[in-house]
Amino acid sequence: VEYAPFVEQVFAIPYTSFGTSEGDPRSALRDVPRSWDHVVRHPAANDPFEARFEGLRRYYEASGRHCRARRSVGIAGRPPPPYQPHQRLRLELPEHERARAREALGHRRSIVVMAAGSSSLRALYPSVTSWNLILDELARRLPDVVFAFVGRLQQGGGRTTSGIARSEVDALLASRPDALDLFDRPIVEQLAAVETAALFLSPHTGFGFAAVAVATPWLALAGGDWHETFFNGVPFHSVLPKSREVPAFVQSKPLPMLAADVDGEGPRTATMSVARVREDLAELADRAVALVEGRVVYEEALAAYFPALVEAYAGDVSRIHTFESIHLDYV
Repeated sequence: VEYAPFVEQVFAIPYTSFGTSEGDPRSALRDVPRSWDHVVRHPAANDPFEARFEGLRRYYEASGRHCRARRSVGIAGRPPPPYQPHQRLRLELPEHERARAREALGHRRSIVVMAAGSSSLRALYPSVTSWNLILDELARRLPDVVFAFVGRLQQGGGRTTSGIARSEVDALLASRPDALDLFDRPIVEQLAAVETAALFLSPHTGFGFAAVAVATPWLALAGGDWHETFFNGVPFHSVLPKSREVPAFVQSKPLPMLAADVDGEGPRTATMSVARVREDLAELADRAVALVEGRVVYEEALAAYFPALVEAYAGDVSRIHTFESIHLDYV
């Protein structure tokens, strides 16, 4: 709330189950007031597809019973209550954190990298070999850029951790002598580095939503479970898998896997393999340069993304969902 002027108050709910339910969602809601003027539910709360996940289902059932509306019950992204779409929400970070980030990055153009999202399955994200291919090409195309790595390895505090090992982070840092290691730094410090950066680069991750909330362009190496859904008025690009031999996105169904990728770093999902990274490396580098140089316009990014996403889903528009259903203007 301290950094989000558009939020008046929050209530922490110590329940983080998604698939298998762990803990009691009713007890987790005990500090949340029961009576509200309006109750706005997540669209997933009424989605039979999402109901397959026991942890989510139990939470939505418990919260539906817990929160009582005096005036209306609605769905996020549309009325009721009165709703104005396409607002551009911005986090306001402390100026001293911004100044410290600029100083740490040497006042140079920077790219902040999150090498893996929060899943515990390492195979869902690119290997160290693949990341070095990507970073080498970006360093060649943007020789003045410094890289910074963000994420979380320490357990505890109710926060998720990055699906990568400390030894792998160290290997990436060793290949970039001037790179900045921000792993396990306070989240506001990491966000300040993202805000200072010219680009945020990652596979699909919720932290990308935070990146666009500090107005930093997001370049996503897409493919796996979910496509990108939230853009917040900020230029972006999703590098979608070109191959149609395996699904680009499975939405929590079993992922096509390689038992052993050619780099010798173990199993990998097909959409994050070395072969896939090599196939899409030119596009990734081209769009990185365009985003860093400020040549990508938000509306043009949307207009390019959604037709390509329809193609990635083999023409099935019904599988596309976005915050505020912004995709409906483009498909």
